[in-house]
Amino acid sequence: MASRNQNFISMLTSFLIIYTTTSFSSARLLLFSAKHVTIINELVTHATLTVHCRNKGEDKGVFSLGPGDSFDFRFRVNLRKTTVYTCSFAWPNNTETFDIFRADRDDNPKSKVGVCSECIWSIYEATPCRNRRDGGRPYCFAWSS
Repeated sequence: MASRNQNFISMLTSFLIIYTTTSFSSARLLLFSAKHVTIINELVTHATLTVHCRNKGEDKGVFSLGPGDSFDFRFRVNLRKTTVYTCSFAWPNNTETFDIFRADRDDNPKSKVGVCSECIWSIYEATPCRNRRDGGRPYCFAWSS
């Protein structure tokens, strides 16, 4: 009996190692898919951008980004695909908020902007824009606030 349990544990461990290290052709095939969000200060005025990102259970902290500087963080989408990270952005005489990652938008193959595993955002005064991996025109959104 102990041998059977050891075989099962060994097979399960092998499966988990292969599962977590294997690269699939599509991010949507992965449960708890890994995400990497990068935020770049592209303010036309060259002002310092203060960024504060958080979700229900985690606060990424407050960061000051000079012109062209970036801040990044990694996480995994939850099983229910309800993960949301909201960021506040402040620069002289202005404060805005935006959901920098929403699973329904950024981890959904049926959304108009598609799935991103590397979600690269350029922040402008007028709008936050998610850059496209193919170099095409970025997806720009209205501020939440």
